[in-house]
Amino acid sequence: MFLTYRLRLLVIVLFVAASIAACGDSKPARYSIAESKTYEATLFRQNCAICHGPEAEGKTLEDGRVIPNLRAAGFRYRTNEQIYKHISDGGNGMVAFKNQLTSREINLLVDLVQNELRKTSK
Repeated sequence: MFLTYRLRLLVIVLFVAASIAACGDSKPARYSIAESKTYEATLFRQNCAICHGPEAEGKTLEDGRVIPNLRAAGFRYRTNEQIYKHISDGGNGMVAFKNQLTSREINLLVDLVQNELRKTSK
């Protein structure tokens, strides 16, 4: 009887330890555009990845122009309105998407940038 009590106690202690270890990593997982099945991730892959890269990390072109990393700090456009306007109207080397995407689709991309791509970079 004493052995079964010790065995039960050991199982409980191991379960609690495993639960605590699983909760110990408080850093949120990085959002993966490539793995996401959401519509906005599809929009990004189809319209934005060609310049910003498959995971929105940007790049430097051969002529020295820099395509911004949408995940890194130091954002030029911070508010939803600023990001929406830039996607819609383009400028500074970026093409305008107002004739290619609906207002709803642009808002989905704004939400993706603000709430998924920038979430883990703060």
